[in-house]
Amino acid sequence: MPRALISVYDKTGLVDFARQLHQMGWELVASGGSEKALLEADLPVTPVNQLTQLPEMLGGRVKTLHPAIHAGILARDRSEDFEELSQHGYAPISMVVCNLYPFEDTVAQPNVSLSDAIEQIDIGGVTLLRAAAKNFFRVITVCDPADYGRVLATLKASGTADIALKRDLAVKAFAHTRDYDTAIHAYLTRDAATSTHTEELPRRISLSVQATAFLRYGENPHQSGAFYSTQANTQPLGAEVLGGKQLSYNNILDADAAWRAVSSFDAPTVVIVKHLTPCGIASGDSIAAAYPYALASDPVSAFGGIIAVNRTVDEAFVDALGSLFLEVLVAPQFTPEAVSKLEVGRKNCRLMRMSQPYSPQLEIRSVHKGFLVQHVDMGDPADITFKTVTKRVPTSEEFAALMYAWKAVQHVKSNAIVLAKAHYTVGVGGGLPNRLDAVGIAVEKAGDNAHGAAMASDAFFPFPDGLERAIAAGVTAVIQPGGSIRDAQIIETADAHNIAMIFTGTRHFRH
Repeated sequence: MPRALISVYDKTGLVDFARQLHQMGWELVASGGSEKALLEADLPVTPVNQLTQLPEMLGGRVKTLHPAIHAGILARDRSEDFEELSQHGYAPISMVVCNLYPFEDTVAQPNVSLSDAIEQIDIGGVTLLRAAAKNFFRVITVCDPADYGRVLATLKASGTADIALKRDLAVKAFAHTRDYDTAIHAYLTRDAATSTHTEELPRRISLSVQATAFLRYGENPHQSGAFYSTQANTQPLGAEVLGGKQLSYNNILDADAAWRAVSSFDAPTVVIVKHLTPCGIASGDSIAAAYPYALASDPVSAFGGIIAVNRTVDEAFVDALGSLFLEVLVAPQFTPEAVSKLEVGRKNCRLMRMSQPYSPQLEIRSVHKGFLVQHVDMGDPADITFKTVTKRVPTSEEFAALMYAWKAVQHVKSNAIVLAKAHYTVGVGGGLPNRLDAVGIAVEKAGDNAHGAAMASDAFFPFPDGLERAIAAGVTAVIQPGGSIRDAQIIETADAHNIAMIFTGTRHFRH
């Protein structure tokens, strides 16, 4: 009589599976909750402790860790192994049905304690699966209730499982234990993923992620796409999607960029993003008051864009949007009245409620045969200095505009140029191969608003030409990292035109 060892946390479909095994002549061995479930279904069960001749220990922590179990699983299909089992009064185990404690579900709970998390680290189950999967030439390993049907169908058809099926189930078991161990490692080392940029990156990075949203397609219709999260049952970006169509791959990228940008501002702020770059940022007494300034920065690019705000969306803000076509609106909260109004007037617009500001984490990008990893650029380092390098010092109004432009440019794709007044951008140029063209686009977008504006550059000016183009458009103050071999020439150009310029010593590339 073939023997099946059953030890599962998830008992979905278990009773029916075990009943059909019993009907085909299999002996059922089980422990703990699995034994109880089968007994309640009036199925004959051999308790594990009858095989081990030992009781469960340490409140159930030790049940199956015994030679009677693991020798039965690991015995190879040869006479000398079976004879050795018999000498000790053991018998071979031909199937292991096992799934693990819900560690990932536990650590996904808010405010879960470390001790609670550790209690959900399965030891015996992982050992059972690895032993069975290692010996897949003889043992059937079942770690997923979804496989019960095909195992039963094979057994009914031929009385055994062929090597292809056993190998496939073993691979699945090893993947299951791999992902489980990765989740544990990621949880116990997660502080390393949120360390500041002054600390070293970890030597090894464990990522336990799972698909929580399969998208219609990826960046383009011929590409498949999905959102993977570190937490089960999590919507993209951890948001609560209140309405609108299904989020797309590009929506999620742009929403992430917009939420990241707006999270760096303290005052009520509106950020409009198109293709991963802000085209308008503005702050004010309210988001409704700030919105027209953000839109005016580049109303053409704003069409079909993503808007993120750092205050509650209310009816006043919805009214301020006017007729602008939006793909996504991201906010920390929406009033019920605003949601109702948006559902009527903008039924396809995705509404994403974000409960937390953008939080620092490791930034990981795939490249050929590997990954690039860095700490997220969440703004200036604590020791940054703002040094006026020109003869003229910026006025208080210019300094406020410079600081606003400097914060905004950190979220624009390189090469990045931002023209701004004290609380709003007037022109943005970014994502270009050279800085001169970025200046040209920014001043073109700004138009007459370039007069008296401050300009920020995410990296130094290699030549005076970019500065000269901004000066010709009416820019009166500039902030940039400095560090060019031609800094002296650029400072001389600024002085010749009575321009105030600040060096920061800090670069903010975004590729």
